[in-house]
Amino acid sequence: MKILITGSNGQLGNEMRTLSKQHPKHTYLFTDIVESGDTHILDITDREAVMAFVREHSIDLIVNCAAYTNVDRAEKDEPTARLINALAVQNLALTGKKIIHISTDYVFSGDEHVPCREDDPVAPRTAYGRTKLEGEQLLSESCPDAVILRTAWLYSPYGNNFVKTMIRLGKERDSIGVVFDQIGTPTYAADLAWAIFTVIEAEEWHPGIYHFTNEGVCSWYDFTIEIHRRSGIRCAVRPILSAEYQYKTPRPHYSVLDKSKFKKTFGVEIPYWTEALERCVKLLNC
Repeated sequence: MKILITGSNGQLGNEMRTLSKQHPKHTYLFTDIVESGDTHILDITDREAVMAFVREHSIDLIVNCAAYTNVDRAEKDEPTARLINALAVQNLALTGKKIIHISTDYVFSGDEHVPCREDDPVAPRTAYGRTKLEGEQLLSESCPDAVILRTAWLYSPYGNNFVKTMIRLGKERDSIGVVFDQIGTPTYAADLAWAIFTVIEAEEWHPGIYHFTNEGVCSWYDFTIEIHRRSGIRCAVRPILSAEYQYKTPRPHYSVLDKSKFKKTFGVEIPYWTEALERCVKLLNC
């Protein structure tokens, strides 16, 4: 197959590029809004450009890693977030090709007390969550056999993310405060990329919505403690309440995703979050 990867300069897109070398069965075309290395320029908000690219390169499958993920900025500029997270997704869906699309835990309210299943009620409370949910809905309407993977707390050696920020702050400061009343599961982008290749190379195509993060549960405070411990950083980490941090945009207090459907459908085991973190930190410290 010829597989189009959008958002290739981001965390997940870069991990897809790295892992694609282990999957030579298919041909991959990496695209983003900005050209970089082997990345082709493609603006997925331009419907005609999308149609032309897919037709010209005889694309069989699209993996959409592109997204507007700045939660605070989205509140101030929801039209732009909607353009990328929803309308651009519809452009991809209208190509008529199979699609794997990445979504988010932010489609839920964050008030749950048990892991969210794929068919639980959605109730986004942010512009980011609303636009990502609309993207899911537009995709399902135009391409009912699409695969949607919801994930959370993504990090990697690439781009800006929580792990790299905590390492930097831990080296710069004697102490930092990190919220302990927001619970979720970190996701190593390399493992999410592995999950995508698992979907691609399954014997059968299994459309629908799935949840994927690493295994386990922690708070941002717990996550930071492990990041520093595995990075050899000596910095005092203080647990603080979300109210003390004064977020510009509300964050989910509980955003654990139930991954049972993905594990059962594809017959896989998912790495525990601390083991995944160890692999990432080793790369960062190389």
